[in-house]
Amino acid sequence: MELIKPGINFDFVGKMRIAALVSAAAILISIVSLIAHGGPNWGIDFAGGTVIQVKFQKDVPIDGIRRSLDAVNLSEVTIQQFGARDEHEYLIRTAESTEDLKGLSGRIEDSLAAAFGRDGFEVRRVEVVGPKVGRDLTQKGIMAVVFSWIAMLVYIAWRFEFRFAVGGILALVHDTIITVGVLSLLRMEFSLVIVAALLTIIGYSINDTIVIYDRIRENMRKNVRQELAQVINASINQTLSRTILTVLTVVLVLVSILLFGGAVIFDFAFAILVGVIVGTYSSIFIASPLVLAWERARPSKRKRK
Repeated sequence: MELIKPGINFDFVGKMRIAALVSAAAILISIVSLIAHGGPNWGIDFAGGTVIQVKFQKDVPIDGIRRSLDAVNLSEVTIQQFGARDEHEYLIRTAESTEDLKGLSGRIEDSLAAAFGRDGFEVRRVEVVGPKVGRDLTQKGIMAVVFSWIAMLVYIAWRFEFRFAVGGILALVHDTIITVGVLSLLRMEFSLVIVAALLTIIGYSINDTIVIYDRIRENMRKNVRQELAQVINASINQTLSRTILTVLTVVLVLVSILLFGGAVIFDFAFAILVGVIVGTYSSIFIASPLVLAWERARPSKRKRK
C-alpha cells in the first residue's frame, strides 16, 4: 500500500526554520508549565504516600467518602473516580505512608464500613510508598531515560556518523520534554507507568528516525555530488508513505486503548499517543534538518560538489 505517489517532492528542509520556531515554542511552554506547577504532578511512586482503590456497590458522593475517612486521620486526602462512572470505583490518595499496610487497610475498611456497611464496598488495592523509596525511584527513573539517550547516541554514532547521532538524540530530548510538558499542562499524574511510556516513545521515535537516516545514507552514496539538503529532502519524501502508514496504525491502536482500555492503562496510552505524534514530527522536521545544520556548521571532509 502506497499513500504517497512516487516522485512527489515536499520541501521539508525548506520548512526547518518554521519547525524550529514551533519546537522552541512547544519546549518553552512545557518548561514554563513545569516551573509554574512546581514540577510534574508526581504520583505515589515518586512522591510517596498511600493509594487505596475502593469499589462500592452503588454510586456514593465523594464528600461522603471523605467524611467517612475522618476517623482514620489520613493527611492531604484526594479522592477521584476511577474507571467508568457506573463501576462506582474510587481512588483515595494521601501523603501519609506507613509500613503497617494491614493496619492502615483495616482502619480504612472499618471507617468505610461504619458509613456504607460492610457489604457496601470492596477495598481492591492498598499501596504504600515511603518518601525514601519515592526519591530512589525518581533518581532511577531519570537515570533510565538519560542512559537510554546515551545508549542511542553511541549506537547511532557507530552505525552512521556522529552528526546523525547528535540530530537523533536532540530529537529524542525534544520529544521527551514536550510529552512531559503536555502531561504537566493537563496535570496528569507522573508515575512509573509514564516513565515506561517515555522509554517506549524513545524507542519508537529513534526507530522512525533511523529509517529516514538509512535512506539518507543510501542516497548520499548514490548521489555523491548532490547537495545534502536535496538528499535529505528526497529521503524524507521517499519514506513518507511508510512513515504515515506506521503512525496511523499505531494511533488507531492507541485510540482504541484510550476508548476501551479502561482507566488503568489510560495514562500510559495517552502519553504514548502524544509521544508518537511528536516523535513522528521530530523525525521529519528536527532530526534530519539537524544533520544539515551540523554539516553547515562543521562541513565534512568529503566534498559533495
